[in-house]
Amino acid sequence: MTSKIFHSTVLVAVLVLLCSLVTVMGVLYRHFTGVQVEQLKDELSLAVTGTEQYGNAFLENVEADRFRITWIDTDGTVLFDTQADQNTMENHADREEIREALGTGFGSAVRISSTLMEQTYYEACRLYDGTVLRVSANGESAWSLMLGMLGPVILIAVLAIGISAFLARRKANKIVEPLNTLDLERPLANDTYEELFPLLRRINRQHLQIESHMRKLQRKSDEFAQITSHMQEGLVVLDKQSNIRSINAAAIGIFRTDDDCVGSSFFRLNHSNALRQALNDALDRGHGTAMLEQEGRVYRFDMSGIRSNGNLLGAVILAVDVTQAHSGEQMRREFSANVSHELKTPLQGIIGSAELLESGMVNPEDELRFVGHIRKEASRLVNLIEDIIRLSQLDEGVDMPTEQVDMLELAEDVKLLLKNDAAEKNVDIKVSGDGFSLLGVRRLLHEIVYNLCDNAIKYNVPGGTVSIHAEGNCLRVQDTGIGIPDAHKERIFERFYRVDKSHSKASGGTGLGLSIVKHASAYHKAKILLESTPGKGTTVTIRFP
Repeated sequence: MTSKIFHSTVLVAVLVLLCSLVTVMGVLYRHFTGVQVEQLKDELSLAVTGTEQYGNAFLENVEADRFRITWIDTDGTVLFDTQADQNTMENHADREEIREALGTGFGSAVRISSTLMEQTYYEACRLYDGTVLRVSANGESAWSLMLGMLGPVILIAVLAIGISAFLARRKANKIVEPLNTLDLERPLANDTYEELFPLLRRINRQHLQIESHMRKLQRKSDEFAQITSHMQEGLVVLDKQSNIRSINAAAIGIFRTDDDCVGSSFFRLNHSNALRQALNDALDRGHGTAMLEQEGRVYRFDMSGIRSNGNLLGAVILAVDVTQAHSGEQMRREFSANVSHELKTPLQGIIGSAELLESGMVNPEDELRFVGHIRKEASRLVNLIEDIIRLSQLDEGVDMPTEQVDMLELAEDVKLLLKNDAAEKNVDIKVSGDGFSLLGVRRLLHEIVYNLCDNAIKYNVPGGTVSIHAEGNCLRVQDTGIGIPDAHKERIFERFYRVDKSHSKASGGTGLGLSIVKHASAYHKAKILLESTPGKGTTVTIRFP
């Protein structure tokens, strides 16, 4: 803006200077021309008077260096000339000033030389005898005058332009300075030109509107950040080049990254071909899905393309932890397979023994043994079905009647029930502790104690012991059996999981006892602590709240 003001000011100054010079030169030219014409007329008047009185004698005695006097006859013949031989001069009848003088008594003319640098002024007067006396003088033309003044004009122009430029620069800076110091953050607080106030008021209104929009955007951004930061699901927003624009805390944890990943390519976080293909599907067709395992967890990635007015803007990725559902599905498949196998085994024994009895191939003395086998397998089948039903109830969270249960008394009851089994294995059962009472489901608490003791007897050694201790809020079952290797400790509470499958089959268990212990304890919000050393025994502690 300073440059524009400067150039405009200098241009105006130059134009004014040119106009002034042209005007002055025109006035001077007209003034000097008028003076010269008047002087020429005065000279003509004197020459006319002298010629009329003395004739040729007067003209011959006239000394005229600045003027030229010519006497012309009525027919245009030159009678006398102060600067040339009249006999050699051409007829002047056709000259403008001569024709005018012959007609009206006076005549004037101006003729410019071929070089345009000089012009001649003519004044003519008709004498009493009809002849014409003419006086002429040379003078400078306008071009000659301009060339003559060119040096001073250039000097004046340079000085004027220089002064104009200096003043224009100062004035431009002074004009622009208030504009450069405008505080646009507070438009109405400026002390500046009155003409700018309408603009400043509009700027102030725009500021207020922008601040209002920014507050709304910030509020929405904060809301979005708060929502996404508390999401359990990972959320990643990408642009159409697959660069990360936003990522929440859950996604940062899933991909083991930090906030610095914003702006970088999404594939720097994970190079999985499944994720790349799903993202391509989302960008091309609008949606893509992938399953991926990260750090022992299973995640489902749902990806959707973002479009506006038909233009692709990017994609949003939602990562959901489906580990529990995936594990549950896997457990259900394993459970179904195990149930089928566990049900099939006793049923095959029952059907085989029944077919032998039906065919008459069994000796009479062996019939009781086969009937006993059928009864044993049927009992095993009933126990398995009861355990499955019990686990199903626990899974579904069915409400059960509660009562105050004395855990020491319950331990004594279990000891009595397992007395014969313990005697067969030559295992001694001991009950100790001050006991404690809690509000719970008697049948489930009985299952906890019974299954722990039953396992402790089955996997014990001849001459071993099983100790049941109830005190404070803890139930502890300790045995001197074969123990559990470390590799199996985390899985022994799974359904149908057996450390030694051959030994478990021989023991006749259903494989669901410890799973029932786990779920019954969870039903009572109790914690299970397992300590076991192979060859030395196992201790299971149930700590109730």
